[in-house]
Amino acid sequence: MSSQNDFLMSISALYRYTQKYFDKNMSDYNIGWGQLVFLLLIYENEGISMQQLSSMADCDKGTTTKSMKRLLDEGYVEIQSDDNDKRIKRLFSSEKARKIVNDLYRMRNDYTALLLKDKSEEEMEKEIADIGQIAENARAIMPEETYSSIKLGGIQKLTLLDYPGQVAATLFTVGCNMKCPFCHNRDLVFVPESMSYLDPDDVLDFFRKRQGILDAVAITGGEPLLQPGLADLLRQIKELGYKIKLDTNGLLPDRLKETVESGLVDYVAMDLKNTAEKYPATIGLPESPALIANLEKSISYLMESDIEYEFRTTVVREFHSPEDLKAIAERIKGAKHYYLQQFVDSGRCIREGLSAYTAEEMKDLLKEVQTIIPNAELRGV
Repeated sequence: MSSQNDFLMSISALYRYTQKYFDKNMSDYNIGWGQLVFLLLIYENEGISMQQLSSMADCDKGTTTKSMKRLLDEGYVEIQSDDNDKRIKRLFSSEKARKIVNDLYRMRNDYTALLLKDKSEEEMEKEIADIGQIAENARAIMPEETYSSIKLGGIQKLTLLDYPGQVAATLFTVGCNMKCPFCHNRDLVFVPESMSYLDPDDVLDFFRKRQGILDAVAITGGEPLLQPGLADLLRQIKELGYKIKLDTNGLLPDRLKETVESGLVDYVAMDLKNTAEKYPATIGLPESPALIANLEKSISYLMESDIEYEFRTTVVREFHSPEDLKAIAERIKGAKHYYLQQFVDSGRCIREGLSAYTAEEMKDLLKEVQTIIPNAELRGV
C-alpha cells in the first residue's frame, strides 16, 4: 500500500476511533462525540449565536442544528433571545452542563495524551500544530462556497403573491436545467453574454434596510439549487429574520433534501410540468428514466416531510389537456397544496405562439382536478 493510502487510512481510523472513544465514555450523559465540541464551545463562549457556533465548529448549519437538538433535549443548553434583536437566539450552558464540563475536559485531555503517548510536551505541541496545519490545508482544497459566488439575475422588491400569506421580495437566480417552451424569461435559461448580475452584497443591504417591512424572501429561477453559494446566501438572509420560500423544478432531489434539512427554508414550491409521458416534451429535454426518477424522489420527499410545500402546474393549451391535469393530481393525491397557474405570454418565452386557457376554462379545469384534490386552487386567474 502506498504511503498516500496509508495517510488516508490513518485519517479515517483516527476519526472512527475518536468517535467510538467519546461515544463510549460519554454514554452516561446520554450524549456523544457529535455533541462534545458544541457543548464545550458554548461553555467557553456563553451567549454565542447558532451562526457563530457553526463557524467556530467548522460545521454546516444542519449538523449544528442536529447536535443542538440533542443538547437541548437533554437539558445541557438553554436558549435566550438577544436583548437587542429578538430574532437572534443566544445559547448558554445549563446548570446540568456545568456539573459535567470538568469531566468532559478531563476526558478530552486524557484522550489527547493517549494519542500522543511517549511524546514530550514540546513534541506534543508540535504534533498538534502539524495536525492543525493539515486541517487548514484541507480547508484550502475544498473552501466553503460563499454567497458571493451566486448568480442573481433580478429582484422583485415587493410581492404579495409569491409567498402565500407573506409580504415578500423575490430573487431570481440565473441558469436552469430545463428548457420549458413556455418559460416566461428565456434569459434566465439561455444566459446571454450581456447578462448583468446583481451584487449579492447589495441585495443583502437591501434586505437589511427592509427589516420590519418585508416578512419573507422567495428564491426562484432558473433553478436555484444549481447555484454554488446558495446555502450561504440563504443563511445570510435567514440571519436577518426573514422567512424563505424556495422554488424548484424537482430535478435535484438530493440538494433539495439537503437544503430543507439544513433548516434554511420555510416553504418549498415545486413545479409539476406534466404527466411522466409528456414531461420530456414539456420541459424541452430528451426522454430520460433518471429524470423521471428524480422527480418522483422529490415529490415523495416533500409529501413525507414536515416542510410547508406546494405543487403547481402552469397550464398551457398546447401542452395540457384536462386528462393530463387529472393524472398529475392523481400522482400527488393528498398533497397539502396544489395550484393551477394560468399561462401568461410575457413576450420573453422560449417558444412563441403558445396560448392560455381562458379564465372560465381554467375554472372548469380546476373543478376536474378538485374531484381528486379538493383543496386545489387557481392562481393568476
